Amino acid sequence: MAGILAWFWNERFWLPHNVTWADLKNTDEATFPQAEDLYLACPLAFCIFMIRLVFERFIARPCAMGLKIQANGPQKAQPNAILEKVFTAITKHPDEKRLEGLSKQLDWDVRTIQRWFRQRRNQEKPSTLARFCESMWRLTFYLYIFTYGVRFLKKTPWLWNTKECWYNYPYQPLTVDIHYYYILELSFYLSVLFSRFTDIRRKDFLIMFLHHVATISLIVFSYVNNMARVGTLVMCLHDAADILIEVRTFYCKKTRGWMQRCTGAMASFYRKNMSVSVEKAISLAW
Repeated sequence: MAGILAWFWNERFWLPHNVTWADLKNTDEATFPQAEDLYLACPLAFCIFMIRLVFERFIARPCAMGLKIQANGPQKAQPNAILEKVFTAITKHPDEKRLEGLSKQLDWDVRTIQRWFRQRRNQEKPSTLARFCESMWRLTFYLYIFTYGVRFLKKTPWLWNTKECWYNYPYQPLTVDIHYYYILELSFYLSVLFSRFTDIRRKDFLIMFLHHVATISLIVFSYVNNMARVGTLVMCLHDAADILIEVRTFYCKKTRGWMQRCTGAMASFYRKNMSVSVEKAISLAW
């Protein structure tokens, strides 16, 4: 085990030339990022997940109900053991030959079987209410963490001059704001990663899972080898992009009408209850 740990924490991989882990130990004069600092993210990720459940139930859901967004999902397919076995074990999109075989086996016409598979596929899609609650939660967190990042980054020299990210690297002291920023970001993405297994399984499950793994890896890597300055800039830009992505979901073509109503209602909610707006974020940045 000791050999594996020594291989994993190889200084040649993690640190610049002629720098050792001993050089980045905390002293009375300066504090540096330590790998064990990130352990706090695990229990905090669980707390964030619980906050999400409370938020979706007591804030997002009432907002959705106020907008007359129904919890009813798509029409459920008629229970059928044979078709269910084909759907779960063989294919969700049977070809014409298989459809004809099932038609003879069940004495159903092909169109009825096609309708069954379409309804069964739709059952696995999250309801409009579930998608609204998830989007509102993510948008709320991204707005909060983006505002927090902008508020402390505007006071740092590396926001205005990116060369400051590398001056005296890696002997750059860790500030409290950077520490909290990293812990919150890592905790959130850990909670999102594990919630992928409890949420409704979607067709982009593997893609998003790998995306979150990559994000978590970059956060950990940049913290441990003290690339925290450039890391804060990347995370802030990442959060800004995520805000735009979540807002975009409220204008998708298939549900354009209620999405527009949701956007207006959510903007009103944030202004009245959370004092968060794009104008405020811009003013904080300048």
